[in-house]
Amino acid sequence: MAATRRPIALAAAVATAAALGATFALPAFAADGARAETTADAPAAAGAPAPSVFKLESGTLDWGLFSGWRDMIGKMGTATLAEGVTQNADGTYKFPLDKGEYDLGNHGVTSSFKGSVHYEAHGGILDIKLSDVKVVTVGKTGKITVDVTTKSPGKEPVVSDDLAMVTLDLSGVEPTNGAEGMKFADIPTAFTKEGGAVFARYTEGMPADPATLAVKPAKPPVEPPPPVDPPVDPPVKPPVKPPVKPPVKPPVKPPVDQDPTGTAKPTSGPVVDGTLDWGLKKSFRSYVVGPIAQGKVETSDGATANADGYRFTKATGHLDAEKNSLDAQFQGKVRFLGHETAGDYKLDLSLSNLKIDIQGTTGKLFADLSSKDMATGKVDTFTGLPFADLKVPAGALAAKEGIVTLKDIPATLTEEGAEAFIGQYDKGDELDALNAAVSLDEDATLPPGGSTGGSSGGSTGGSGSTGGSGSTGGSTTGGSTTGGGTVGGSTTGGSTTGGSVGGSGSLAATGSDVPTGALIGASGLVVAAGAGLVIAARRRRGATA
Repeated sequence: MAATRRPIALAAAVATAAALGATFALPAFAADGARAETTADAPAAAGAPAPSVFKLESGTLDWGLFSGWRDMIGKMGTATLAEGVTQNADGTYKFPLDKGEYDLGNHGVTSSFKGSVHYEAHGGILDIKLSDVKVVTVGKTGKITVDVTTKSPGKEPVVSDDLAMVTLDLSGVEPTNGAEGMKFADIPTAFTKEGGAVFARYTEGMPADPATLAVKPAKPPVEPPPPVDPPVDPPVKPPVKPPVKPPVKPPVKPPVDQDPTGTAKPTSGPVVDGTLDWGLKKSFRSYVVGPIAQGKVETSDGATANADGYRFTKATGHLDAEKNSLDAQFQGKVRFLGHETAGDYKLDLSLSNLKIDIQGTTGKLFADLSSKDMATGKVDTFTGLPFADLKVPAGALAAKEGIVTLKDIPATLTEEGAEAFIGQYDKGDELDALNAAVSLDEDATLPPGGSTGGSSGGSTGGSGSTGGSGSTGGSTTGGSTTGGGTVGGSTTGGSTTGGSVGGSGSLAATGSDVPTGALIGASGLVVAAGAGLVIAARRRRGATA
């Protein structure tokens, strides 16, 4: 099976490789992974033209899936390499070529690779094996497919053949020639929806490890020389007429403002109200209320749930337009709870009193944080922890009609935030974008938004599993949504104080009682249990058991 791969550019690359007697190629496959019909094995007749399909002599694929996954497995389990796979110095894997061929007609390579990588942790609860790796390209895009074998204790293995694990972006990749053949280095990859579901915590489009492909043909393909076009008679230039100058109009002077005192000045002053919309991290929210943690998210003290996360309210602070700075603090608390045992939650993480401090085009998001050590049950609290770095566009602090609006501000995890975030994420990891609106005028109207529930905060219920159900209820001072972890689970709402957001959720049915994809969520929490949530105290406020 073959598909087209940048015919013009790749044809030139192949011709160059043939002239050097060396190497070529970028892979192309059909979707089903079957070998393309060729005449490569048929004997060539005397005087017949050169074959259009050539077998590959050798090749390798260097790819490590995802560095974060490898790091996590290294802390709590094992990765067993077999059938020829080796590990590179940077932790990625080298898969040797099993078989393949190059099609000169469409400039595609069909290849598969030997070897398997078997991940195990938690005494066999986490059991994932990747094998039969193939590379598939079509035009400037492509994918890596693998056979995924998952096994739950007491159950038969479940095999997903040729699962599309990641996509490839070949648009900016140029080949080089060397001893290994034609090499395509650092091809960007991103998880597919199906690939991310294997590990639960990875979402569609999330970058994975780059891949490097090197292949060498058994014989260099030779293309016939291109036809020579007959000479073209030089064109006859028409006579050039002298340009005609248009009449020149006298310049028109702009009107002069007779009242220069009416010029607008930068707005500065105290912040009298405002809202902050932020969801922390979508994948983390999904994990908390998913089938492994089976938890919930509570909102209180002025915070409410909305479609994209949570809304924090009643901002106070100050805007200095001349210094291009803003500090604003928001009321509200969000508490993440999961892994309940007899009414006690092993996962217990709270954020409150969020504050943004912006200086020019950079800023930070601070928060009061409370985190529970899953091993000891000890609760550590921190005041004003620098949780996220913000990247603010120039001019974003300009007030319009008394309101400063910040939209889709990128946020990344700080080192302190990574340590506090139950050990699952690293410094620099992307968080949800931040949206805020602060008012300098008590009569100004803030943008709408906030709670997704009914009256006075309300509540919204929902289920994250197929066939699941949801319900909506209301309350006087908040709302709640809780959920289990079963397929088709239901959600109930209603509470008297605060609020919570949750829901049941499960991965698509795989034939196994333990969804393999979700096991990574459990593995992340075991890391937290082993290492604890104890952080080098910064502005420590105290600790309670």
